[in-house]
Amino acid sequence: MAVEGAGMAAQTPRMSVRYTFRQLEYFIAVGEAGSIALASERINISPPSISSAISQLEREFGIQLFVRQHAQGLSLTPGGRRFLGEAKLLLEQAAGLHDLAGDIAERVRGEIAVGCLVTLAPFVLPELRKGFEARYPEARVRQVEAHQVDLFGLLRRAEIDAAITYDLELPRDIDFIALATLPPHALFAVDHPLAGAETVSLETLAELPLVLLDLPLSREYFLALFQQRSLRPNIAEKTGNLPMVRSLVANGFGYGLLNVPSMNVHAPDGKPLSYVRIEGALNPLTLGVVTVAAERKSRILAAFEEHCRDTISEDQAPGLGRF
Repeated sequence: MAVEGAGMAAQTPRMSVRYTFRQLEYFIAVGEAGSIALASERINISPPSISSAISQLEREFGIQLFVRQHAQGLSLTPGGRRFLGEAKLLLEQAAGLHDLAGDIAERVRGEIAVGCLVTLAPFVLPELRKGFEARYPEARVRQVEAHQVDLFGLLRRAEIDAAITYDLELPRDIDFIALATLPPHALFAVDHPLAGAETVSLETLAELPLVLLDLPLSREYFLALFQQRSLRPNIAEKTGNLPMVRSLVANGFGYGLLNVPSMNVHAPDGKPLSYVRIEGALNPLTLGVVTVAAERKSRILAAFEEHCRDTISEDQAPGLGRF
């Protein structure tokens, strides 16, 4: 799409400037990759096409964007670095026009970047994403898995639009839409004496070896369950990898603690597992959608929140068993 008098050319109204967003996209790809060859791999465009687009931009604006270094690839000139920032801003503004048009037309279209807590992502995100894209064929979800604190940073930097996570340590500038409460469960190997029990007490668990999910916030949440009863768990194993927790439990190294009763009752090595709800008045985790607090939301973001409300409830969620 040709643009007249846009971007940096607005500072020189007598100049008639013609360039395309696609040329800017190619330039940004090279500026971030540092070479035409690497940019070509990332955006799946031939090197000659990228090289031609950059040459056209340099001729059009009368500036040198890159220093050609045969051994080290390309380096942005000082002016090229400034041009890169303006080019990114211009493309973001153009994308905003698509969002606005979608809002006006009440159409849900374009890309939405959705983050998800790493421990939840394998269970919840694929089916949630599939349902959203089926519901809105012109929309596309780009997914990101990260830890809780990292998700907040991605939201603030506008690298993601929303995230699926728990209500743990929520900052004031982050909005949270509650979807479902997830009470804590103990996880046992199927040959464990407590496997198949309806419930189990914290007092009983405190005497047994625990395989602790050693992740920030998750770790503190599970340990706090015992502290509230003046109990100290018998931590036998620690790992920051949820699949490893499941495999260690299935092989008899201890029990695990989770708030996500998966439909998959097998560990990664194929051994079966048993979920048992922990009895008593314990603080559950709340599963929900987080976004940056804002007065106005794009049409696609509002549609994604609505889809989450329709899909995740107190009874069931994609990829999870009943709570």
